[in-house]
Amino acid sequence: MTDYDVIVVGAGVTGLTAAVRLHEAGRKVLVLEARDRVGGRLLTDMVDGVRLEVGGQWVSPDQTALLGMLGELGLDTYARHRDGESVYIGRDGIRRTFEGEAFPVSDGTTAEMERLTKELDRLAAEMDPLSPWEHPDAARLDRMSFAAWLAEETDDAEARDNIGLYIGPAMLTKPTHAFSALSAVLMAASAGGFSHLVDADFILDRRVVGGLQQVPLRLAARIPDSLHLSTPVTHVAWESTGVTVNDTWRARRLVMAVPPTLVNRVQYSPNLPPVHAQMRQHQSFGLVIKLHITYETPFWRDKGLSGTAFSPYSLVHEAYDNSNEDLPGETRGTLVGFVSDEKADALLGLSASARRDRVLAALANYYGTEALTPVSYYESPWMADEWTAGAYATSFDIGSLTRYGKHLRQDVGPISFASSDIAGLGFQHVDGAIRMGEAIAARLAES
Repeated sequence: MTDYDVIVVGAGVTGLTAAVRLHEAGRKVLVLEARDRVGGRLLTDMVDGVRLEVGGQWVSPDQTALLGMLGELGLDTYARHRDGESVYIGRDGIRRTFEGEAFPVSDGTTAEMERLTKELDRLAAEMDPLSPWEHPDAARLDRMSFAAWLAEETDDAEARDNIGLYIGPAMLTKPTHAFSALSAVLMAASAGGFSHLVDADFILDRRVVGGLQQVPLRLAARIPDSLHLSTPVTHVAWESTGVTVNDTWRARRLVMAVPPTLVNRVQYSPNLPPVHAQMRQHQSFGLVIKLHITYETPFWRDKGLSGTAFSPYSLVHEAYDNSNEDLPGETRGTLVGFVSDEKADALLGLSASARRDRVLAALANYYGTEALTPVSYYESPWMADEWTAGAYATSFDIGSLTRYGKHLRQDVGPISFASSDIAGLGFQHVDGAIRMGEAIAARLAES
């Protein structure tokens, strides 16, 4: 039985960041990954001859940990295509084009959306995203749904639907009645303010040349002898002096660098404390179908459109030009779109061909009939992935952030927990994964 200083479970960005930093600090590290690849929720893949970002992909200016890592790894970025007008379909069902951030809605709705944005910015400014349960109004906000908060704040239905869109379907990938107003404020605070979330040109600023999975791939290349793929962890025996994993490997410390939903899939001897087991029963993934639709050409550009489209009333609530601008000679155009939460439930109840027809019809409402005839159509399969079963990350149900939050990053004996799901800044993003990996490595390197 081989002894290590630290065993890391999970070869996503959090686990690999922690492992590389510990290795650099002279620690003997082992990384165990259930999948046959590294990257976790990042996957850049070729499908039908098209390079697709099956998982996460965008980089924004506030994500300084990710930007620093890209620089360290020698990875370049390029701007997302955004020239031209965006499309919005409103509550009245009418398609309108616009420029800038503001949706083409009535003056009254615009005023309400601006007021709600300022209020969410104010609440976010009062929050440390590492400890949202300490917000001065945490108890009240955590015991009401975000839908209830919006209804309390405004009578304007379209303003509620649009503000709800940014945090519900677009970020937490849950309906607004399924998570608390405090969780909504955390989502805003983790991005530096709600104003960042409503600005697609900010939050979806750039892409990585070659794909974002280059980050975990290059991290893994630094510790090839420390990495075991296709190795699910099923059992952890622990005591104050260390752990034994799968009756095969021993270490002084263990880092569970996996989503909270996977922590309880491991058998622990002895069991984790009740509060830890209970806490993770109140954290769940949302549900979103990420769509990749490729055409012979980016035809929308000839129409003066950027490819950006929004509507809380459409099956596809948002879509963007996701063409691979970094590939020389690439003439095809790719749209990426999203179907979330309850709409995703309904869509998944249909046959594959019926799903495709429904999605393409929604895109045609945004871009015209040319959208009905792609050369490639692909749905990211995260909802059926054994080691994820949802997207993009986990969040708490109503009332649970204040109840359990203080235990999120609490060790259990020699076992530590880290993932983007429990980050502060960069919550649910690669930036947060890096922050969590760096933080746990720094702490364990000193122990």
